[in-house]
Amino acid sequence: MSHHLEYMHRHAQEFVRIRQDIHQHPELGYEEHRTSELVARQLAQWGYEVERGLGGTGVVGRLQRGEGRRRLGIRADMDALPIHEATGLDYESRHAGVMHACGHDGHTAMLLAAARYLAQEGRFSGTLNLIFQPAEESLGGAKRMLDEGLFDKYPCDAIFAMHNMPGHPQGRLVFRDGAAMASSEHVKITLTGVGGHGALPHETRDPVVAAASIVMALQTVVSRNVDPLKMAVVSVGSLHAGSANNIIPQSATLELSVRALDREVRDLLEQRIRALVTAQAESFGVQAELDYRRNYPVLVNTVAETDFARAVGVELLGPDLVTLHGPAVSGSEDFAYMLEQRPGCYLLIGNGAGDSAGACMVHNPGYNFNDDNVAVGAAYWACLAERFLSEEQPATAA
Repeated sequence: MSHHLEYMHRHAQEFVRIRQDIHQHPELGYEEHRTSELVARQLAQWGYEVERGLGGTGVVGRLQRGEGRRRLGIRADMDALPIHEATGLDYESRHAGVMHACGHDGHTAMLLAAARYLAQEGRFSGTLNLIFQPAEESLGGAKRMLDEGLFDKYPCDAIFAMHNMPGHPQGRLVFRDGAAMASSEHVKITLTGVGGHGALPHETRDPVVAAASIVMALQTVVSRNVDPLKMAVVSVGSLHAGSANNIIPQSATLELSVRALDREVRDLLEQRIRALVTAQAESFGVQAELDYRRNYPVLVNTVAETDFARAVGVELLGPDLVTLHGPAVSGSEDFAYMLEQRPGCYLLIGNGAGDSAGACMVHNPGYNFNDDNVAVGAAYWACLAERFLSEEQPATAA
């Protein structure tokens, strides 16, 4: 067993307790006051220079050592989700309707455990920037930290982050270079026609019929406009119109989730959706208004940094516990904003597979972060930081 793993296994229980404490007190995006204060207090106690409040409730801890000029950033997210927990755990959420259903409590605990090791035992020369980010869950906390000068205040030559993933065996590290997670857009379409009596449809301009036609026409965007070798999703998740069976309503609204793994496909989807919706509405004599909100961009891992991250994983765990080239994920992640500005890698750590603990998918009321990952994830961050901030680089794992 490596030195990093042996150390983390010896000290893991302290950080498992911290993880469970954060789980018990979940906080939504930009409301992570208790969590960020806990993080800031610990970092300051271990000798980090600490900034509170970056990006609202974000925390950055900086530790400089030696004469090294390299600068490393490692990010963990802290926010919970508006979901009512149904795990029955002893440390179940105390806040009704809010729970850590994505494992950010575990991500925070892993990075805190690594932070203490690096402060007390770490052998490196350079600058370590530990970024505890708020509001990853669709609120763009990463972008807000960047807009408030994250990389101006804390320059990073490379940036790394990790997310747990149910469906992969506990502790397995999964890597992918290039496009690894999809972009995400929220599109709201409002159709306005002329309402009237259901028995006199000829005196109306029916937005419901137009909405139905648009739903079906949207299915052709992926099937007929996007290269079949490239991933794209256009899903109509919401359609609302009318209140009675004998009244043709004045308006109808549709809400779409749109995703892509390619920046050019992302642009194509917007172009085709706008054109198709406008033309379909016009053909039915109704007006269409589109609120096309671009959320998270495509997450793209740079090749050199992913090669480095893979090699660290193989050094730490051996090749049998590392997936060198995993599949892309159709979900989205706001770490993509950071990777637009700095090279780096976003990797996955298995939370459990099959019937094992941790196999329940994220964003589910029954989900729970696998505490066995606290030691593994922390050891990985400790090893990666020491290798990046030293002359001792691991051999290529590809």
